[in-house]
Amino acid sequence: MTSTPHPPTSAVTSRLGTEGVTLAYDRRVVSTDLSVAVPDGSFTVIIGPNGCGKSTLLRSLARLLKPKAGRVVLDGKAVSSYHGKEAARIVGLLPQTSLAPDGITVADLVARGRYPHQGLIRGFSAADKLAVDRAMAATGVADLASRPVDELSGGQRQRVWVAMALAQETPLLLLDEPTTYLDIAHQIDLLDLFAGLHRGGSTLVAVLHDLNQATRYATHLIVMKDGAVAAEGPPREIFTADLVREVFGLPCVVIEDPVSGTPLVVPTSLGHVQDQTKV
Repeated sequence: MTSTPHPPTSAVTSRLGTEGVTLAYDRRVVSTDLSVAVPDGSFTVIIGPNGCGKSTLLRSLARLLKPKAGRVVLDGKAVSSYHGKEAARIVGLLPQTSLAPDGITVADLVARGRYPHQGLIRGFSAADKLAVDRAMAATGVADLASRPVDELSGGQRQRVWVAMALAQETPLLLLDEPTTYLDIAHQIDLLDLFAGLHRGGSTLVAVLHDLNQATRYATHLIVMKDGAVAAEGPPREIFTADLVREVFGLPCVVIEDPVSGTPLVVPTSLGHVQDQTKV
């Protein structure tokens, strides 16, 4: 595979990244000697085929998966050297799947996002309530505040989990397939919300499956294949039809999105359509 060159970790101003990590589940190695740097102030999106290591990389950045070798770095130190609450005040996570305690209400679940800011002396404060209210308003779940989470639809629950992550008020936010369970209108609403957070100064890292959403919203793409970085950089600079064919095996053309001006993937395989016309 012909890969697009990407800058070394040292060339990128970055608070969060990996240095030569080997990532594995038991004996199944996903990535070896993987180094990435999340550019400060970026909306970084990780894309790639199923099983390429996208979510595994995100899990390592979130301290959920300890590398077998190498290290994950946060502000120049190994992330493993941070205490749990200390790291959680800097890096927030919206996981791919989440389970809420039975009977918990929306407001109570979102309030759990404030846990890293509390201690033995400092309990739930007016600032915490304000953060929770802002997060619920931003995600459109304020009117569900008193509803039990387990009574909500899949899309509503996803927005509640996003609200909890926003209530954490971290400068870095990791999002593992955040548009899961959402219809297209709510997907765009949510991605617009994340874009607004980015414009406000947050650094975001998201795993997305939709290539056109990735190229529209990302300021920095990390394209993965077989556990390695195949290409990375601004979408307009690196995203080509050749790259899509090499990484995803998808024949396509890449044109300019008429709305955003970003790369737009148009698949060229029409075999199923041609077959239907013969029926």
